[in-house]
Amino acid sequence: MTAVEIDVWADVVCPWCYLGKRRLELAIAESAHPAEVTVTYHAFELDPSAPRGTGERVLPWLAQRYGVDLDGAREMAERPAIMGRPDGIDIEVDLQLRANSFNAHRLVALGLAQGGHALQAAVLERMFSAHFTEGRPIDDIETLQRLGAEAGLDGRRVSAVLAGEEYSAEVRADEEAARDIGITGVPFYVGNRKVGLSGVHTVEVLGRLIESAATDHPVHDEEPQPAPHG
Repeated sequence: MTAVEIDVWADVVCPWCYLGKRRLELAIAESAHPAEVTVTYHAFELDPSAPRGTGERVLPWLAQRYGVDLDGAREMAERPAIMGRPDGIDIEVDLQLRANSFNAHRLVALGLAQGGHALQAAVLERMFSAHFTEGRPIDDIETLQRLGAEAGLDGRRVSAVLAGEEYSAEVRADEEAARDIGITGVPFYVGNRKVGLSGVHTVEVLGRLIESAATDHPVHDEEPQPAPHG
């Protein structure tokens, strides 16, 4: 098996991306040569116009956006929550806050620069759990400061990044690359810059993506499971 580089476009406020990250990790662990697979995460904002620091709950926002009542919004939000439980993901739909994800993405980029792929994945995981499980405001500067340190980032670097514009260019470059590729929804996976896969898939399908990237064979899979928003 040749080395496999997986590029993943994801948003920290996308529940399907949380599920996709966990399943990709399981697929890598079950692959023939997990040490030969590296994953780089790229920023994608599903709602770049989201205001910062409003404290607005996700459920009422979903109801308004899609013209449904709160029960309908809950049904939409519960779908990834239910699907994620077998994968060890805890999504608390009543706690989630609508958030602008731009600064969180900057810290994910800092993780890659500071500690490579492992630290980047740890920062992304911390953002996911803070948003989906703990209901923390991941667009609040003080909250991001704490989350970055908890994920293993250097606290002084986190402060410096959040106080300025560092890694803004990297986030924008990721988003421009997504537009160039034609990505309109996440998660989106690219293996060895040639094999693409969009949507939420099983561990088995993601395993075939890894194999396809290593062998140049196209990946054949079932239809991806659609996201309820984004």
